[in-house]
Amino acid sequence: MKKSTTGLLLGSALVVGLSGCANTGTQASGQGAAGASSDRSWYQHPMVCGLAGSVIGGGIGYATSSSSDEDTGAAIGATAGATIGAMLCADTTPAAVAPQCPSYGEVPAGVAVDAEGCPLDSDNDGVPDYRDQCPGTPAGVEVNAQGCPLDSDNDGVADYRDQCPNTPAGVEVNALGCPESVVLENVNFEFDSAQLTLNAREVLDDVAERLANNPGVRVRIEGHTDSMGSAQYNKELSQRRAESVASYMAQRGVNADRMMAVGYGEERPIATNETDEGRARNRRVELDEWN
Repeated sequence: MKKSTTGLLLGSALVVGLSGCANTGTQASGQGAAGASSDRSWYQHPMVCGLAGSVIGGGIGYATSSSSDEDTGAAIGATAGATIGAMLCADTTPAAVAPQCPSYGEVPAGVAVDAEGCPLDSDNDGVPDYRDQCPGTPAGVEVNAQGCPLDSDNDGVADYRDQCPNTPAGVEVNALGCPESVVLENVNFEFDSAQLTLNAREVLDDVAERLANNPGVRVRIEGHTDSMGSAQYNKELSQRRAESVASYMAQRGVNADRMMAVGYGEERPIATNETDEGRARNRRVELDEWN
């Protein structure tokens, strides 16, 4: 009987030691689990686990020993008790999972998310739908923190639609973002022709893109010439040039019904026709809102 008691006590000590180590280790490894280790149930305390393991191990030892070999049974019971005690104390709390979308911070309850747990961003502008004050922004348009297109000159016309993006503060503008009709700089033609130069096409690509993004606006394309040649010829040439610009922008996505081409010839000079520089300024194409 003394040998059984000795084995049982040995098993208890071993269980307490091993289960305590198991508990300490799992607590150290589970610090990221939102403090779950500190909330473990009372029955996972090392002392309770050890006593439980001792009782179970003692029973196993008693069952497996004989009257002539009590120490062997006690050793078996101690080993079994240690294993059981450690299992009882094992921390099964799942490890903390890193958030899938750390850049968004905490997402409010009820916000729609995708398969990765990220809040939906329907227009892919980098601002999630639940914070986006301007949903449906066209692809590639730069936006502010509220998800609205940038308006650098604060004239009420977003940059991606603004034909005059540097209007001075306080100046009233039209739907094109311009205070008045705008001269399309560097929109030139081959000599005595309505054929656009390569550089002119590159300029009109940008103009057409802004117009295509501003579908509620109609424009008047005005052709002008210098005074060289007859007035009638110049008027016809300016008309063909205005139509050439409208045709090119229609190819770039601007609805033809939104454009009206008008040739004014030499009727509206903005500089003198007595110098080369003045005549060059008079040969121009202007863009204005068409009501």
